Amino acid sequence: MVKSFEVTDLPVRSAKFIARKQWVVAGADDMFIRVYNYNTMDKVKVFEAHTDYIRCVAVHPTQPFVLSSSDDMLIKLWDWDKGWVCTQIFEGHSHYVMQVTFNPKDTNTFASASLDRTIKIWSLGSPDPNFTLDGHSKGVNCVDYFTGGDRPYLITGSDDQTAKVWDYQTKSCVQTLEGHAHNVSAVCFHPELPIIITGSEDGTVRMWHSTTYRLENTLNYGLERVWALGYMKGSRRVVIGYDEGTIMIKIGREVPVASMDSSGKIIWAKHNEIQTVNIKSVGADNEIADGDRLPLAVKELGSCDLYPQSLRHNPNGRFVVVCGDGEYIIYTALAWRNRSFGSALEFVWSTDGEYAIRESTSRIKIYSKNFQERKSIRPSFSVERIFGGVLLAMCTNDFICFYDWVECRLIRRIDVNVKCRIFTGLTVVI
Repeated sequence: MVKSFEVTDLPVRSAKFIARKQWVVAGADDMFIRVYNYNTMDKVKVFEAHTDYIRCVAVHPTQPFVLSSSDDMLIKLWDWDKGWVCTQIFEGHSHYVMQVTFNPKDTNTFASASLDRTIKIWSLGSPDPNFTLDGHSKGVNCVDYFTGGDRPYLITGSDDQTAKVWDYQTKSCVQTLEGHAHNVSAVCFHPELPIIITGSEDGTVRMWHSTTYRLENTLNYGLERVWALGYMKGSRRVVIGYDEGTIMIKIGREVPVASMDSSGKIIWAKHNEIQTVNIKSVGADNEIADGDRLPLAVKELGSCDLYPQSLRHNPNGRFVVVCGDGEYIIYTALAWRNRSFGSALEFVWSTDGEYAIRESTSRIKIYSKNFQERKSIRPSFSVERIFGGVLLAMCTNDFICFYDWVECRLIRRIDVNVKCRIFTGLTVVI
């Protein structure tokens, strides 16, 4: 622990950083909001904000505003540039307002979650809600906006033991996530990964795929009920708050998904967005010290219809295959146009531009340079991995078989458990 603040003898239910002011703002059950400078530890401001427990405070990303919500069923807007005066009160909920959060794509609007079973969307400057989302059968505890891509989504968690994903443009429920055995107390869309995270009073944290909504993992650290989830943009770390303590975990991988062709053009994925640079644009005249960042101009290529888990140029660099979630899409490398797509567990290129996919452990398909299926193979063994290059290689856990691409004729079988394979041109390293 770096620092701590003695706020009050009563529970503190919400605290947020205001980094641009070096402040922490906290709301508590004594109905007061307190503001501290986290560098000097000085108390900047204390004021009575509500007539009942304060459930949540939310900080506007650019304006000098803080929202607070309370068991008095009110939401209030505070302006610190005006001496923390209350500039607006939002009324409309008929039960405790458990959480408020600003929309990162439209910071003039925010969402509120209430035990009256509804979620309301509001605009700053208007006392009435824009609309109400109604679908939970019990009180709504938490709400979070989706920050990436074009999907106008938010997620909510409820005492009905479910989390719901909503489209706030069509005002409809897109998906209901079921599986928790108690109230869902915390939800979030991860800002870097295609993951929805939900925490519950059943003591578990569940991770769901944000596109397929498939349950990916369930975590239980035995620390009683889950009350809070947090993340930091640009990081794979997630913090979880429990009855019995706080833990930090790291999810996903730190290595970026990227590919470089033979001319020095690099393509990489940032979420679903694809970016590119050319290493040769630095020029031979620039003296770059080892370890220095290269002065490269990043270009936006476009977006991808699936979340990339791998990127790979074909041998001549004209095409790039994007793989993820059991699917692949082949794009042109320059204009980023979709040329072909399909389902596959694995994808490999040949040295002359053909490619093969592992559709299952019992079926391999080979495609021509024109993206037409040329051959379908059903090996007599269970294929766990495939490799491309001059030859097409198929692996089990006990051996690897090499085939020519034209006739799929067996060239060689080697009895070895293959982890990776490197082809140097004359030799194969296994």
